[in-house]
Amino acid sequence: MESRLKELQLEALKKIDEAIDLKQLNEVRVAYLGKKGPITEVLRGMGKLSAEERPKMGALANEVRGEIGQSLEKKQSKLERDAVEKQLASETIDVTLPGSPVKEGNHHPLTRVIEEIEDLFIGMGYQVAEGPEVEKDYYNFEALNLPKGHPARDMQDSFYITEEILLRTHTSPVQARTMEKHAGEGPVKIICPGKVYRRDSDDATHSHQFMQIEGLVIDENISMSDLKGTLQVFAKKIFGEEREIRLRPSFFPFTEPSVEMDISCKMCDGKGCSVCKRTGWIEILGAGMVHPNVLEMAGFDSKKYSGFAFGMGPERIAMLKYGVDDIRHFYTNDIRFLKQFHEHE
Repeated sequence: MESRLKELQLEALKKIDEAIDLKQLNEVRVAYLGKKGPITEVLRGMGKLSAEERPKMGALANEVRGEIGQSLEKKQSKLERDAVEKQLASETIDVTLPGSPVKEGNHHPLTRVIEEIEDLFIGMGYQVAEGPEVEKDYYNFEALNLPKGHPARDMQDSFYITEEILLRTHTSPVQARTMEKHAGEGPVKIICPGKVYRRDSDDATHSHQFMQIEGLVIDENISMSDLKGTLQVFAKKIFGEEREIRLRPSFFPFTEPSVEMDISCKMCDGKGCSVCKRTGWIEILGAGMVHPNVLEMAGFDSKKYSGFAFGMGPERIAMLKYGVDDIRHFYTNDIRFLKQFHEHE
């Protein structure tokens, strides 16, 4: 039995040395160390040995198994290293070859306009504020001097989810929420960009979903001249230093007095053309002094504090700035349309 075990050890070590891949090596492992292997067969005959010989043969069998096992592990490590080196050699990359061209993207025109406006107002000391698009009726209307049943609500045909929850029709609720957080203590100086929703028929100049940017300033001794100066800086920075503005009386429930702002037409320099309908002016945004009722509802003392607010549509600004004739181009993801704005980077 002793000679048989040593013979099997030599056979196994020789076959391990001759194995050329992991598959062959595993076959050797199963053949010699498996439950049906020759070493197991030899050990089954230990019952015929005397009590003195059994421990000696058991120790020898364990020694043979250990030698074969160690040899298998060493050979396996070598074969695995060889396989990795072979794979690396076959997959060598020539780093001197030119790489595959990467298509460059560019900012969406609306994103570009919004970021340009944000940068302008941040430079003037404003903070960017955001709020939920699914809004409470209170913040969307009531806190802005639009109680239930107010006729001005009809101007904003809304998407209601419940009687008290709707998709916001403007970004003014962000102003209401921000004023409420200030708890009657100024100053407040924010702009509020974001998506808004109204039940409107989509055409060249209207969309059921669009963007708005609104601004709000509240502090002591804020006047109409502060509003006009702010809007003048905005118009010249966005549309060019040669642009002029004019303010026309208007009505908004949350501002008093209210105005609409026009800029001189860049197509004709204010002389009159088809773009400005021969008037020389193009309407761009609405604004006004914050209504005392709005201040009081937010907890501000309207005798101490005053403020102004304005709201604009980035789509309209982008259409005027880039000469786009249909608002739907901004939302159809037509790559031909978007590629045109590389030149404006």
